[in-house]
Amino acid sequence: MAAGSSGARPDGVAPGCVASSAAGDGSASAATDPGSGPGGPGSGSGHAADAHGGHPGADPTGNARTGNALTGGARTGDGADRPGRSADSPTPADRPAPGAPRPRRRTATPVPWPVARERAARAAEGPRAPESCVPEDALGRTLAEPLAALTDLPPFDTSAMDGWAVSGPGPWDLDRAAGDDGDDGDVRGILAGHAGTTLADGHAVAIATGARVPDGATAVLRSEHGEVHDRGDGRVRLAAPRAVPLGQDIRSRGQECSRGEPLLPAGVPVTPAVLGLAAAAGYDRLTVHPRPRVEVLVLGDELLGSGLPREGRIRDALGPMLGPWLRALGAEVGAPRPLGDDADALHAAITGSTADVVLTTGGTAAGPVDHVHPTLRRIGAEVLVDGVAVRPGHPMLLARIAPGRYLVGLPGNPLAAVSGLLTLAEPLLRTLAARPPATPFRAPLGAAVDGHPHDTRLVPVAYGDDPRHGRTATPLPFHGSAMLRGIAAADALAVVPPGGADRGDLVDVLELPWPAGSAAYGPEGAGPSHGPGAHPGGGRPVRSTFSAPPTGGAA
Repeated sequence: MAAGSSGARPDGVAPGCVASSAAGDGSASAATDPGSGPGGPGSGSGHAADAHGGHPGADPTGNARTGNALTGGARTGDGADRPGRSADSPTPADRPAPGAPRPRRRTATPVPWPVARERAARAAEGPRAPESCVPEDALGRTLAEPLAALTDLPPFDTSAMDGWAVSGPGPWDLDRAAGDDGDDGDVRGILAGHAGTTLADGHAVAIATGARVPDGATAVLRSEHGEVHDRGDGRVRLAAPRAVPLGQDIRSRGQECSRGEPLLPAGVPVTPAVLGLAAAAGYDRLTVHPRPRVEVLVLGDELLGSGLPREGRIRDALGPMLGPWLRALGAEVGAPRPLGDDADALHAAITGSTADVVLTTGGTAAGPVDHVHPTLRRIGAEVLVDGVAVRPGHPMLLARIAPGRYLVGLPGNPLAAVSGLLTLAEPLLRTLAARPPATPFRAPLGAAVDGHPHDTRLVPVAYGDDPRHGRTATPLPFHGSAMLRGIAAADALAVVPPGGADRGDLVDVLELPWPAGSAAYGPEGAGPSHGPGAHPGGGRPVRSTFSAPPTGGAA
């Protein structure tokens, strides 16, 4: 089911929302680097196998054996996503006659990883037109207009404590509040939600927390600080052992804010706390940016939706993972659509989609059934990123398929797909949702990581405490491109520069969109968190070796 049709109206306005003022169409200028533009070079992904664990021959930690090149067979390393494919493979309608020479495929230059992320963030001009929504539909979106107080907060003087509202220095004659005139002796006083009253000088009245303070009151005396004495003539006196300061335990009108005062600027994500503030400030609706609509197309005849692997087929791990991950990034996404390896079905799905972003899994490399590149050429798409110098995930791509609409092509291997998600999809969706970028975060490595000679590496890490380096990001095992055990136990991904990094070196960290420390690693994939300087892999080696040839290796 297309994300664009998942509960959304044809005009793209979510249920419960009303379109607001217009915004940019999200289009951007054409890419000018090599490999960009319709009909440009292919993915550049025809490299050797994954050099850190995405192919047969990888050791149990996901580290590769030196020089193992993948020459064919089942899908393994994501850089050879489907070995033998060609991004220039013609569609059935365009296939040359038998015996005719095949055109030589050009290779795009991989984009440096930081450049690819920046290009993805700048690909769209911004979100669609803002919407006016009820608060429950605004959660997780971004404010499109500043939030200003519609009333004073508090709107009137209120009591901060249970006790007595008093007028003057005391002692005080204790009055009964309206409703306390019964003979049962139950003195409730002024309760929250009741209309205000007037208190004469030298008098007091019982009051509850949150109740409106009566006119004439000068302070609130806490119930544990007052002494009540029955004078025997029908009057009751209230005394305090010490002087009561003027204004004590009274929340003054406008103490938090005055009517019209700015509370939050536009661009702030709507959290539960923001919803509470908006309600207190008098809002029944909020003007927010719409969630980007994403449609996930899962490619591959070998994928199963249920049951155990059988007859050369494997379970689809990306479909169940990508939907929740995209929602955590602020997107509206429907159920993933399995398409198999069908060029016409892929063409129909892309051209028929109403989503802001079409996200494909697999099919971005160079084999005979890798249909993403040929389909993009067929529809005249503008390729903005065609291959990224990152491991895993090298053959990822980003294209503009229409004004304000985009396609992100992820490699088929799971960890490589996560790399593509965080490299291209997250920055693009952040712009489309008008979300602020995450605060840059760096952490010292808890162990050394060998690097690729030319490419950035994204390595799953878990946080720990080291007596020398403090809070560290310790690399996890099982980090090959086809593996998920490492990322399932990770708190973040460490960005390891070309050439690698030593223990204690500061590296950039990409935090995952769920609380850090929520995953634990043990022999069965779950267990206690790791202690200072310890590795959560239960004695497995920490060092992440990279033994690919210096000129290649799949993503």
